Amino acid sequence: MANPHPIKPFVPEAPYHSKDALSSATHHGLIGGAAGFFSAAVQNSLSKQNVGSMGVFTRHGVTIGTYTAAAAVYGFSKDAAANLRQKDDIYNTAIGGFLAGAATGLRTQRIPRVLGHGAIFAVVLTAFNYTGGTLQGYMRDERVHDEYERKEALRLNRRRPITETITEIGEGRGIHPEGYEERRRERLKAAYGLDIQPVSADVN
Repeated sequence: MANPHPIKPFVPEAPYHSKDALSSATHHGLIGGAAGFFSAAVQNSLSKQNVGSMGVFTRHGVTIGTYTAAAAVYGFSKDAAANLRQKDDIYNTAIGGFLAGAATGLRTQRIPRVLGHGAIFAVVLTAFNYTGGTLQGYMRDERVHDEYERKEALRLNRRRPITETITEIGEGRGIHPEGYEERRRERLKAAYGLDIQPVSADVN
């Protein structure tokens, strides 16, 4: 039976540590450039004209530049927002995602598309980060280091009735619920024919 008032484990707020926004922009830019190069290579290979291997850069160089710029803008703006706010949460991801999406929409030279791309990127990246930020499943918060506190919170949230526990593990061995002596006398009488009367501790 679930506890109607679940007790949340105490998660201490970790102190914020400043991040290197330029390093993050470079790292994300390289990853974005690699993804853009792969996308441009696929587009070049599917081209109906024989443009050669250099067509990856001459015909689809804009794709590589767009991927690189969007990834670099995301990495820089996300960490810059975190440094300014002194917090590491999903709002930084939303800011970075919006600016990255806006960077991809600049090539259209239309404000509605710039804002639309920014909104789509912000929603998708924020949702991904909010749900754990990994494709391998939800990861428990690393700040919850005390395993005892975590298990204690789980026990309190899923506390079972004492009658259910006694029914499962049985009586005796130090477990004496209400009516135990009467049931014990009945079992002894049924098994051995002994009728044991309780002894009163009152001398009067």
